[in-house]
Parts: sequence; C-alpha cells; structure tokens
Amino acid sequence: MEERPKLLILYATQTGNALDAAEQVAREADRRGCSVKLLSVDEYDAVSLPHESAVVFVVSTTGQGDTPDSMKGFWKILLQRNLVQNWLEGVHYAVFGLGDSGYQKYNFVAKKLDRRLSDLGAVAIVERGLGDDQHPSGYEAALDPWMTSLWDMLNKINPKFFSNGPDYIIPSKQSIGQPKFHITYHVMAKTNSQFSCNLVSDLKCTEMQIATARSMSAAKFSRDRNRPDCFLKLVKNQPLTKEDYGRDVRHFEFEFVSSVVEYEVGDNVEVLPGQDPALVDAFIQRCNLDPEAFITVHLVERENDLDAHANATAVPVKLKSFVSMTMDVASASPRRYFFEVMSYFATATHEKERLHYFASPEGRDDLYQYNQKERRTVLEVLEDFPSVQMPLEWLVQLVPPLKARAFSISSSPAAHPNQVHLTVNVVSWTTSFKRKRSGLCSTWLSKLDPKQCIYIPAWFNKGSLPPPPPSLPLILVGPGTGCAPFHGFVEERAIQSRTHETAPVIFFFGCQNEENDYLYRDFWLSHTQNGGVLSETKGGGFFVAFSRDQPQKVYVQHKMREHSHMVWSLLSEGAAVYVAGSSTKMPSDVLSAFEEIISKESGLPKESAVRWLRALERAGKYHVEAWS
Repeated sequence: MEERPKLLILYATQTGNALDAAEQVAREADRRGCSVKLLSVDEYDAVSLPHESAVVFVVSTTGQGDTPDSMKGFWKILLQRNLVQNWLEGVHYAVFGLGDSGYQKYNFVAKKLDRRLSDLGAVAIVERGLGDDQHPSGYEAALDPWMTSLWDMLNKINPKFFSNGPDYIIPSKQSIGQPKFHITYHVMAKTNSQFSCNLVSDLKCTEMQIATARSMSAAKFSRDRNRPDCFLKLVKNQPLTKEDYGRDVRHFEFEFVSSVVEYEVGDNVEVLPGQDPALVDAFIQRCNLDPEAFITVHLVERENDLDAHANATAVPVKLKSFVSMTMDVASASPRRYFFEVMSYFATATHEKERLHYFASPEGRDDLYQYNQKERRTVLEVLEDFPSVQMPLEWLVQLVPPLKARAFSISSSPAAHPNQVHLTVNVVSWTTSFKRKRSGLCSTWLSKLDPKQCIYIPAWFNKGSLPPPPPSLPLILVGPGTGCAPFHGFVEERAIQSRTHETAPVIFFFGCQNEENDYLYRDFWLSHTQNGGVLSETKGGGFFVAFSRDQPQKVYVQHKMREHSHMVWSLLSEGAAVYVAGSSTKMPSDVLSAFEEIISKESGLPKESAVRWLRALERAGKYHVEAWS
C-alpha cells in the first residue's frame, strides 16, 4: 500500500504570532485527516527541501522588512549561488506571511521567500497569503480564506493528502486531541520566589527561577534567552510631560546590580514586567489551582519534536511563580483557539454554543468585537464563562506567554557607566465600550518607586540603529518617544567631541505642545549652545515641530522641508539618516520628504531621488526603528 504523503509546515517567528498561525494551519490539516509535520525553520535542514512533496511556510516580517532570527540560516542556504534553477522542481509550496501594513516593507519576508522558491523551480499551490496586523480581525482575516483555498488546491494536486477529502472534518471532541504539555506535581519545602529581593545574593535564586519557568513555558524562547543577561535596579522615575496633560511619558534610570552588560547607543533592552499579584491570585482561584503547589512542565514527546526532552531534568517551581513569570493572565487577549478549547470544557449549554460560534469562521468578526477590540484578558474571558474549567495543561499551552517588552536605550554608556536609561510612554486608552485599558509593562514601570528594592530581569539586544562613528554626519528624525535613542546619540557625540573632531548633527524632533510634552527640552537646547553637538557653529541644528500649537498641524517632515538646503548639504557630505518613532505614517512621510528634498535641491527627477535614497539604504546609511 502506497504511503500517504505528509504535509510539511515550516514557520519563522520573532514574537510567536507565526507559530500561532502555523499551529492553526496544522490543526486544520489534521482535522481533515492530513498527516502533518510542524517545525521551526531552524529545526529543519534546508538541503532536504527538494525531497518534500508539499511545504507550507508561515513567516513573519520583523522591524523594517527584516527576517526573523530563526530564519536567517535557512534563508542564507536558499540564496546560495550554486543552486540551479530547477533545484526545487517537483516541490509544491505555499507561503503565508504575517506583517503590519503600517510599515513600509509590509510582509517583505513572505514576498521575497515566495519569489525565491519560484525562482528555484518550486510550484505554488495557492497564491501567497498576507496577514495584516492592521486589519480589524488581525491576520486571521486573511488566514481563514487562504486555508480554504489551500486545502482545495492541495487535494487537486494529490487527493492522497486527505483521507476523506478536504471538506471532511473529524468530529469536534477528538479534533482538539491532547494538550502538548504534561504537568508533574512535587512535594517540596516552601521557598520565596518573587522578583522582590532584600539582598543581592537572592538574585541567583530569582535568576534560576526565571530561567526554569521560561524553559518550561509554552513560548518558544531560544534556550540561551531564558536566563536574564542581568538585573536592573530603578534609581530614577521622572515624568517628562506636564502633570495634568493627557499623556504620561517618563524618564527611567537603572543601575546594573548583578553584572554590567556592555551596550552601545542604538541598542535595545527588554525587561520582564511584573504582574499585579491580586490578578494572578484571581486567575489561580478562578481556575481552582493550588498557588503553593510545586510543578514541572514537560512537553509531551511527539515524533520529530526536538524539545521533547528539554525539560526532563527541570527543577520544580512554585505554581504561582510559574504563572507570574510566564503566563500573561491579565493583559494579553487570548487567541481564537483558546475559545475553541474552552467550548469543549463548558458545561452550560448557552456558553458552549457561544464559544463554538466564536471559534468558527462565521463568528470571527463578532469574536474580534468581543475579544481583540476590547482587549479582554484571559482572566476576564474565563470570568465571562463560569462553567468552563480548563485543566492546567491546556492553560499552559493556550494562555499568551508573558513577554519581555523591548525599549530603545536613551543613554550613552560612556556618559553613564553602570547605568542604562529609558524613555517610556505610559500606555493607556479607552475601548469602544468605555473600558479603561493600560499597557502592562509601561504602567508597571511608572508605579515603581526607586526607594523600593525591586530587581528587574533584563535582556540586551542590538537595535536597528547601529552606533555611528564620530566622523559620520548625522540627520536624526525622532518625534515623540522616537527621540529616545537620539538622546544617547547626542550624549555619546558630546563626549567624543572632547577628544575628536566630530561631524555635524541635525535633529528633527516633534511633539504636540511646547508647554506639555517637549521631551528633554533643556537637554537638547543645552547642546545647541556654546559649540555643542547640535549648534550651528558645529554645522548642526535642532528643529522642533509643535503639531498642535497653531491651527494647522506641523510635523517633522514639514520642518525637514523648511530646512531642505541644510538637509541636502549634509546628505551631499555623506550623512547617514536615522529615523525612530511610531510605525503608522511617520516613516513613510519622512521618506517622502527626503525624496522631495533631494529632487528639489539636486534638480533630479523624483524617480532619480527615489533611486538615490535606495542606494543610501543599500550602503547602510538609512536606518529606521519604528514601533506600533
């Protein structure tokens, strides 16, 4: 008897969304009787691709069109010049991308992967699907219809993929299968396991608990990223905006307390936020869990699962600590699959029907209105469906992981040895139904008191803004908290200027009001005087756009055009451009302003100005760091 073909699903994720989507594709294939193999691209040998019959790629785009870290080695192999045009002849493939249309290079990774696979002779099963974070229903709005087409076309290519055709779905109860995790309970002496420590010697204990909990988490952290790089202690929490102003932006200063991490201007730091203990307690109580129990979490061994034995020797951790450190119970909204699994554990008929509807493609828009748009938390959803009692194994698998939050560093290590500074917008908003919401990490940070002894786990990363040499002229554009990395740039250049001849720097900053949110006003102005980094005598400049201080709104791109001659002069001298801030419209508006300035000042047509800027980008002299 001929063996049934297996559908290979490869995913490349940076924050976990592509993994969620890939698991959804795998579940839907499995429900149709299709044999599936699901792997991260860094767990798969790309040399084996020509031997596959059908491969589905689910890939995210990070930053400004960047490839996820897990995909870099795989992509390098695909780009090898010795690969012949028919290397993937006979291989059928499909690509689904996850991106954000607010970014200029929307779903860039999925698009270039699709092109490269086609160039190597592979044949697309369906047209690539592009999921958009900006869509009201998120990436699932594109994923659902894309999967429907995928099953139909895959069946036409080879009906043997499905045991009973693509429209036959295994009855509901058996379709969710078993959870991916197994929980073992241990009898142990009680220990203290919170972030609050009285002595620095306690940090080793806390570090081990965080590393242990994260290693057992459902999140796909790379194993060397479980243990924090260091711990930080808050020494300054200073508001930068006016007290009665609608927005709250703060300057934080931290000291290294466990070990000093060497970083550069332009780098990022991730901090693991603390969760409200009362809400963690409420979640544990709602789920009928024992907060004092000690547990280990093991991934259930499955075929081809490289992590199956990763936690075999894991050290037990207190259940409450595990929830606090790894499960985002009171901030993140659950995925659609959470509602589907809930429906199997609902004992009240009306709750079961409502959950089934939410989990169906027909109920997707209503689920969005109830869940994502209102940013309902896991705890709130569980409280809305009181008849549901989910086992801890399913909760570990389905509750969104507690993720470390990344911030641009706003200090220079040369100016502040043993310290790192951040500029943070304290996020808050009101939903359509007038419910108050706030960002987990920024709100937690804003309430920290420097007098408290709170040690914060931190991880340092290279950002999208490489540190410039002193001889490189700079054009900086950073409205709002986009000024954060440039605060560090200016500090660093000021120190360099004491011993080196430094190149000019011009900075375009933007805010709403001179009175309310002129972030770091005194700092910038001090560097425009007495031959400072931003002074005219140094060939530099500092220009502010106050968008709400006059009837017509003025943004950074307007100030750039106003000083177009100066911008072009610096570009002509080989300046590098650095842009940081909101990812919505700002980066594309700034790029358009540069195109107009180059065309106007050089006399070149617009098309030539566009090519000029692309060449600048290829030369590594146009950098963007943007966030939602």
